[in-house]
Amino acid sequence: MRTTIQADLLREYGLYRTRRWFFRECGVGMASLAATSMMQSAPADPLGVKRPHHSAKAKRVIYLFMGGAPSHLELFDNKPELTKWDGKLPPADLLKGYRAAFINPNSTLLGPKYGFKKYGACGAEMGELLPHLGAVADDLTIVKSMKTDAFNHAPGQILMSTGSQIFGRPSFGAWTVYGLGTENQNVPGYVVMQSGAKGPSGGLSNFGCGFLPTVYQGVPFRSAGDPVLFLSNPKGISDATQRDTLDVLKQLNEERLAEVGDPEIASRINSFELAYRMQKTAPELMDISREPKHILDMYGAKPGEASFANNCLLARRLIESGVRFVQLFHEAWDHHGGLKNGLKEQCSQTDQSCAALVRDLKQRGLLEDTLVIWGGEFGRTPMVQGGNDGRDHHPNAFSMWFAGGGMKPGLTLGATDEFGFNVTEDPVHVHDLHATLLHLLGFDHTKLAVKFQGLDMRLTNVHGELVDKLLA
Repeated sequence: MRTTIQADLLREYGLYRTRRWFFRECGVGMASLAATSMMQSAPADPLGVKRPHHSAKAKRVIYLFMGGAPSHLELFDNKPELTKWDGKLPPADLLKGYRAAFINPNSTLLGPKYGFKKYGACGAEMGELLPHLGAVADDLTIVKSMKTDAFNHAPGQILMSTGSQIFGRPSFGAWTVYGLGTENQNVPGYVVMQSGAKGPSGGLSNFGCGFLPTVYQGVPFRSAGDPVLFLSNPKGISDATQRDTLDVLKQLNEERLAEVGDPEIASRINSFELAYRMQKTAPELMDISREPKHILDMYGAKPGEASFANNCLLARRLIESGVRFVQLFHEAWDHHGGLKNGLKEQCSQTDQSCAALVRDLKQRGLLEDTLVIWGGEFGRTPMVQGGNDGRDHHPNAFSMWFAGGGMKPGLTLGATDEFGFNVTEDPVHVHDLHATLLHLLGFDHTKLAVKFQGLDMRLTNVHGELVDKLLA
């Protein structure tokens, strides 16, 4: 049996060698022609600035991803009736067909742990834990009627990030850079930073490129130390030695690219050159000690420390320098227990810097065409978990907020029932949100597609409706 398999492999290898010799040596040049055609049909620079389908309101994105799922019932969706039902069983018809992630759905209801206040001329209601955000309420667009299909963290985050619960699809950030390119060739078009107790539950797929070339995936940066691991040269490697090495690698890769036409080789060339340029530009760009004291104080940022506040300030510096998409993951909101203290702690870490980011972008004239997104992967149940101080995962209803980039400021859209359990007005599914965000960036979500495995693949799959009410 083994002899037969070996003979078959040797025969196939011989045919492979014959085909390669024919294409390369006989003057036909089919492989070279194909590679040339591919390179001519693609932009010379995969990260070069490109035109979207229509005029864009947003030119860049800062996505504040609150991993773990903040409780909308304490932060954005005021439910006085839930206080009255505290400790009582929910109505039977409310739970018909409902499946919870961990708790018995027939658990008692839990009243909100914190009160609400009205903020701004728009009268937006927000939790008392968000006073800084309340001060910029008139610049925000709040959606209280978000819905999703997933009720566990990894699938929920992957769905919110890529439009699918299945790993391996391009992220929203990757689609954005694929469609628009980037304005600064010395830093990545898509930068990711993390804070909180751990990294995102969905892992690297939250900012991956899927079947798009790897040049479009998110590049993790750090807010302390080297911006990117191994960015600095090791001892004994001079700049001249490194440049000579990269030149040889580039030549070899270009020869291989001309031979086989694999776009991943072009991505590799681009990555090596980008990393070299980043050694010069990234340390200065990521040095927030260059910021005035009043800006550091506004964010609550401290140079040299890793924090969400530092990341927010860095996000402004990055988009100001031409980065297209910056995503901050703060994975710290999964309050199955310890809800009261946990919410207080996380709001103290994020409220000031989120509001400062909105205010800072506005005073620099950047908010108008910068889209700021805040939200998690789903909401939390009105039913109790963890004794008397926790909430389970809840996909039926949750809240998000947005600022700038063509979103209608001062608007609160949507409503939920008296328990914050189901959406009752203006439902916005994750696919609808993606369609709307792509529209603000200048894209028809049905046309921003890539052929993969015989299908036209897109961020919204076969779903998604534009939410016109959100548009300024």
